[in-house]
Amino acid sequence: MSATPPEPATPWQQTDLMALLAEGSGAVAGSAPPIPEAMPEAMPEAPPAPAGGPATLLILDTETTGLDPGSGQCIEVGAILFHVAQRAVLAQVSFLIPAPHNPAQAINGIAAAVTQLPQPWRAGLDCFLALVQAADALLAHNAAFDRQWFGIEPLPALAKPWICSMEDIRWPPERHLRPNPSVRDLALAYGVPVWAAHRALTDCIYLAQVLERCGDLEDLLAAALVPRQLFRARLSYAERHRAKQAGFRWNEPVPGAWSRRLSEAEAEALPFPVEVVA
Repeated sequence: MSATPPEPATPWQQTDLMALLAEGSGAVAGSAPPIPEAMPEAMPEAPPAPAGGPATLLILDTETTGLDPGSGQCIEVGAILFHVAQRAVLAQVSFLIPAPHNPAQAINGIAAAVTQLPQPWRAGLDCFLALVQAADALLAHNAAFDRQWFGIEPLPALAKPWICSMEDIRWPPERHLRPNPSVRDLALAYGVPVWAAHRALTDCIYLAQVLERCGDLEDLLAAALVPRQLFRARLSYAERHRAKQAGFRWNEPVPGAWSRRLSEAEAEALPFPVEVVA
């Protein structure tokens, strides 16, 4: 039997980040904090992502009680700080926001009563904002949906460049993905096991593991940050399949039209005419 090594003079203990944040915010353990009356200060203006592409990404996702911020509420935020060059996760956080009801429970599996249980969600929000400050850009799947909830209390507006992994990134053709792929299809295309869905941090983990497997990630991100506009396809009803094959979506976001966000170069390369949506 080998000799037991001597114990260090001061035993190592893991630091509880959430506890430290809670102390700083004055949170009381065991109490269910109400939603704040005032929204946290908006994030300060941030410069665009570096010219060579972002060095760090904040992968984020939200779960909500509905599709419309006018009648719904964000009840969960998940986020992962990701280092692009190292293909590495640096930090992650998720937290629930108290809600009186959740009509979307059948979809996201979050009971309103669970959101009201005692938990340091204010400290979670503080941690999330610290991760936002550390990121060069924000990445979300269907970013147009997620970003609309920021700027509505208790979530502040986020002054960072956004990248949509569904619409802005042109995934390599050898992955055999259709335009605007789902998170599930994207994960499976990169060999990432899918074990659950519709919780914020779970979807962030899928995206982080996809990015870890991207050999050309820097090029994909740089191309995704090229300015894009919303274009409408100018095709007859009989030719609508051409728009669908090119990744245009019917009736969303432009009612009664096939539309897609494109760069000027992408629009010019299409084999059919398009026009900018005013």
